[in-house]
Amino acid sequence: MSRNQLFSPEAVESMIAQGKTIVIYETRVLQIDSWLPKHPGGEKVVFHMVGRDATDEFNAYHSDEAKEFARRFQIGRIEGTWKNLVPPIQGGSFRAMQMVDTAKTMPSIFRSTSSEEIIPTTNMVSRHGSFDSTTGSEAPKKVTVVSPKMREPPASGELMTDYDRKLVEHDLEKYPSLDYETQNSITVKYRELEAMLQRDGYFKCTYFGYGRECVRYLALAALSYYFLQIKMYLLSATCLGLFWHQLMFTAHDAGHRAITHSFFWDNIIAGLIANYISGLSIGWWKSSHNVHHFVTNDPVHDPDIQQLPFFAVSTKNFGGIFSTYYDRLIELDAVAKVMVRIQNWTYYPILCFGRFNLHRLSWEYLLIGKSPRHGQAAWLRYYEIVGMIVFWYWYGYRLLYQQLPTMSDRIGYVLVSHIATMPLHVQVTLSHFAMSTADLGASESFAQKMLRTTMDVDCPAWLDFLHGGLQFQAVHHLFPRMPRHNFRAAQKHVIDFCKDIGVEYCIYGFVDGNKEVIGKLGDIANQASIMTDCTKHMQKEAMSGLA
Repeated sequence: MSRNQLFSPEAVESMIAQGKTIVIYETRVLQIDSWLPKHPGGEKVVFHMVGRDATDEFNAYHSDEAKEFARRFQIGRIEGTWKNLVPPIQGGSFRAMQMVDTAKTMPSIFRSTSSEEIIPTTNMVSRHGSFDSTTGSEAPKKVTVVSPKMREPPASGELMTDYDRKLVEHDLEKYPSLDYETQNSITVKYRELEAMLQRDGYFKCTYFGYGRECVRYLALAALSYYFLQIKMYLLSATCLGLFWHQLMFTAHDAGHRAITHSFFWDNIIAGLIANYISGLSIGWWKSSHNVHHFVTNDPVHDPDIQQLPFFAVSTKNFGGIFSTYYDRLIELDAVAKVMVRIQNWTYYPILCFGRFNLHRLSWEYLLIGKSPRHGQAAWLRYYEIVGMIVFWYWYGYRLLYQQLPTMSDRIGYVLVSHIATMPLHVQVTLSHFAMSTADLGASESFAQKMLRTTMDVDCPAWLDFLHGGLQFQAVHHLFPRMPRHNFRAAQKHVIDFCKDIGVEYCIYGFVDGNKEVIGKLGDIANQASIMTDCTKHMQKEAMSGLA
């Protein structure tokens, strides 16, 4: 079968219905089933691109070497415009067409030794056929494949449905039309911007910037050690927490391969910072974070906003959602019903303890075996596990157990050192919690979706170190492999791009940005109260009717 043969949309749909992992890159049809277990970024992120033109997403996250490597999986080409399909993981259904009497005239991908097709048993399959009276033969069989893990959340009541509908209508009025011509124009201009930034050196790392970072890191580490020696334990813990807080900005850069652009060296740097020094799995973070970048702010698919029982940023959470990242049902249980109603008040206190949850998620990722087991990333699991052991040796044994005299000192040190990292959790949630969670469909361009779901934070240049580049989240989501020390210079080009395409560039000061987040959490909390009150009223009426 020629690598350059043309595939129709129906042919691509049929292959996906047969359980094949098909992605469109440029005009190439890629079948990447054999590569999935080896993909360093995990399988989930690929599943969200099945049946879609993933050119912009792929280029944004991959090196030139990876782009060339991907071409090995080419099985054909498409011609003309490609209309994105909804991937199976997002609830899309696909039809496999089979002409039994004319199989000899069809491409080999449609041929079968029997009239029945073999569909993976992991999917829910609905089969039906019909008889074509005009030809006297069986009409094409349609096989609709819908994965059980791809269902939308159940309805959460008429009030909540109306609330969600109004949010979608608001976005449809606010943002450019979703028709192909408009979205294609945005895509073309985005690619022109990316090419210009590449040409002008914005993707080259400014190592001098990391020199300044290292001076700050060493100063905080030295202060923590000094205060420890003079038995000022809480000051020591505070400096250690600030040290971790600052370090994670560089781990974030390395996780995106934005420092050396080398898979090996950036992973070495990221693992050293995250696992060995901070006790967190960089592999878990990349697995979660990659999905977040591809399906930003989607309540069903983005793990970064699936924070029940403590927070809900969408009323879709009220009916319970089946998380396609965690592969489990996330329900609004009894605890969540209480916590969500006061989430605008508990936002900051709960974020103080966010790092403890990261320890749990890190060990779960490494021990349960969610990390890659094959390919060039397989060695990272062992590198990370060793790093976690090293961390708990120096922090848990050498520092907490040997250096601190009493149990109360140890507990206080752990609490303060972890709570001191809370500004990082605020920074991460600040750029997304207040933004749109609406799903505008598969036709929305990559650039528009990133700008619609992401907020930047305005601050003077001398405060950039405090935010660690995360204040330029819109720039980062458009160009995730750009080194963060170039974000401020690139920002003006992104603002001009937004003006050109008619999409709002959302940027707030730090205080105003926090007000937006608290306001959004308060709005959702109010909706949760309304839902609870309505439920109680309906139950009361039902009971009175029975009486």
